[in-house]
Amino acid sequence: MIDEATSGIDDGFASAVAAEIDGLYRYAHWLVGNDAEAEDLVGDTMLRALERRDQFRGESSLRTWLHRILYHRAVDVSRRRSHELVVDDVERDWDDERYSVDATVVLERAESRAGLTEALVHVPVHYRTVVVLHDAEGWTVAEVADQLGLSIAATKQRLRRGRMMLVSSLASAEERRMANRDVVLGCAQARSLVSDYLDGELDEQGRKNLEAHLATCATCPPLYASLVGVRDLLGDLHDPDTVIPDAIRRRLESLLARPTTLESR
Repeated sequence: MIDEATSGIDDGFASAVAAEIDGLYRYAHWLVGNDAEAEDLVGDTMLRALERRDQFRGESSLRTWLHRILYHRAVDVSRRRSHELVVDDVERDWDDERYSVDATVVLERAESRAGLTEALVHVPVHYRTVVVLHDAEGWTVAEVADQLGLSIAATKQRLRRGRMMLVSSLASAEERRMANRDVVLGCAQARSLVSDYLDGELDEQGRKNLEAHLATCATCPPLYASLVGVRDLLGDLHDPDTVIPDAIRRRLESLLARPTTLESR
């Protein structure tokens, strides 16, 4: 519930928050998958930011601070959902050398924003947010780590797992487990390196070993193709000019026109 407050707000701060609406809405929409929930998340985030504006001291950018508030609200929402993938189950699948997916099915589903959005909501929000900010919004790993208050290593781990879970979420219900033969690197080791390979962070020998594995493995190439394709499609679907509907933008901006105070929830 929101009550009217009697004190005025800093117009400069409110204007700066308003300038972040587009990015916040895109982020929220990727996280929750529909217009109404995204609008609620952004509106709640802006109101909380105004309420807590004295806590913003510029140690991070305003963009990072606002995304952090929205992320914590999204975590609260996700606790009420039971349809998210279990991280350990997906990790176990990807460690299994027999596990693979139909890359054609995965990429066909990922080619539409609706398909990606539906799949993303099954990825736990702690991992979903890293994939969205890094692969869809173009944030660096360091920026994502700052937003989440994590180390670079922990952020990379979440990105790796999040990408894997997104591909598994996109895969058909009839995921095929195919026999594999002895190849360079074990599948579990190769799959643990793929995310760093995508980001150009393997040394020369590591790249050669992984490429040799992908050239001869029966199950890893479709997984790799799916990771690459889904990451690229996330970036391609980023549209800063048309994602947020005008009516929603006006409603969100109107929240900044009147000072408000949040009651505890």
